[in-house]
Amino acid sequence: MTPQQDTQFMEQNLKAWRIMRLLTVYRIALALLLVALIYTGYLPEPLGESYPGLFLGAVFAYAVFAVLEIYPLLLRTPDFTWQVYVHTCVDILLFTLMMHASGGVSSGVGMLLVVSIANASMLLAGRLSVFFAALASLAVLGEQFYSQIHGTPSAYNYSMAGLLGLTLLVTSVLAAVLARQARENADLAHARGLDLANMSELTEQVISQMSTGVLVVDQQQHVRLINQAARRLLDAPSQSLGAPLQHFSVELNLQLHLWCDETIHQHEKRRIDTLPASLLVQIVRISSGGDSRKAGVLIFLEDAAVVEDQSQQLRLAALGRLTAGIAHEIRNPLSAIRHAGALLSESSHLPAEDQRLTDIIQDNTARVNRIVEDVLQLGNRDRISREALTLNHWLRHFLDELACIYPQVSDVVRLDDQSDGLIRVYFDSGHLHQILSNLCRNALDFAACSTDVPEVIVRLSGGGGRMTFIEVVNNGPPVAQQDRERLFEPFFTTTAKGTGLGLYLSRELAQANQCHLAHQQLQGYTCFRLSFSAQATLGETE
Repeated sequence: MTPQQDTQFMEQNLKAWRIMRLLTVYRIALALLLVALIYTGYLPEPLGESYPGLFLGAVFAYAVFAVLEIYPLLLRTPDFTWQVYVHTCVDILLFTLMMHASGGVSSGVGMLLVVSIANASMLLAGRLSVFFAALASLAVLGEQFYSQIHGTPSAYNYSMAGLLGLTLLVTSVLAAVLARQARENADLAHARGLDLANMSELTEQVISQMSTGVLVVDQQQHVRLINQAARRLLDAPSQSLGAPLQHFSVELNLQLHLWCDETIHQHEKRRIDTLPASLLVQIVRISSGGDSRKAGVLIFLEDAAVVEDQSQQLRLAALGRLTAGIAHEIRNPLSAIRHAGALLSESSHLPAEDQRLTDIIQDNTARVNRIVEDVLQLGNRDRISREALTLNHWLRHFLDELACIYPQVSDVVRLDDQSDGLIRVYFDSGHLHQILSNLCRNALDFAACSTDVPEVIVRLSGGGGRMTFIEVVNNGPPVAQQDRERLFEPFFTTTAKGTGLGLYLSRELAQANQCHLAHQQLQGYTCFRLSFSAQATLGETE
């Protein structure tokens, strides 16, 4: 038996015991009523007219039995099925004696058997209920047969006895059918209740885990449901359910009032400015069982900055694919122009003023070629081949390689290793090389504009439980305040020769490797920090 079936069986058992208690109360009340009528002298005719002593004895026996059955009912022993057997048999016996003492079936006492048989049919299933109905019918017929032998002709009536027996059988069958249907409906309701409870719990779990904020507000503008995302967006971590919406957000409450005042309720998203963030709000009307008086609203909240950032990422991704395709097509004719310009500059018959034009061609084709290469690198963001790198050794090798390309590096750039031991990270070496190449080239260009001796510092820090990061610091002119927020935007540059893609591409590659690139303006220095996340850091060795 499954746990669900076991629980269902226990609930049915409890219901049966509750019915038994009600029947016990009914028997005690009936017995006390008969005793009271006997002692007050108001016992109606023809009760007890034929055999008063027998009727009195049967009533007292029934009263004693009704009181004594409380004890096994409280102990629940024996099983309620056996108690039903005993109660039904006692009812048939004592009611038949009362009927005989009152003049037979015409006295009407036999109708009490109908109640007993109906009760037994509700508690018992199948043939047992019909068995007790047949037993009661035989008892009625037996009483008539006994009255015919030992009584007067007016004391028996087989036609009425037959009708009473038929009534008992029909009552048994109908009560059994109705009881079975009631049990089936109860089981179905129980199963549906479990399904609804499970669905409600599942819905609550889904809503609580949603990144979109969800609120349910009733007709009186009281909040009936709110998930954690909505509490975070509204900065309302402690407000209790049932509180007015204005306690959660005054701006959202005003927006709801404006929405309710509209003749036609639209479902489009609207932007409202709240603290701590701007929100996109969508309000949908919900009803309770079709009753408009109990209608409420469902409010969806989204962080406008996150939505705009996602939209910006999609636009940039589409722009990247477009520009990469264009750059690929530009590369071949650009190479031909550059080659033709180089051949033209080697001509001995070229005038001096035309030689200057060939130099302009070479400079600008070189610049366009650099833009093309940067654009093509945008397509490498999602092609990641990570490997374990020891940053201490890798940086030394990188700076040696950089010194071969830019001779001034040896005099300007120095490595500052502040790490505690060797630091190993999980990173795409090609991406890391490109990020640091961009940062170092920019640092060299700005350090060359310094009024002091140009200085570029590549600092490695981490280990010993500290966060791991690489900083590229230069003592060149600081970045203007109005330009700092746009440093990582594509195609934004502060120099005439820049493409505006270097820092944007560096940040994209850092994020693709689960790291973060940020700018800091220190006193007298400009710093770009590449921070390695816990997922990218493998550990350290001494």
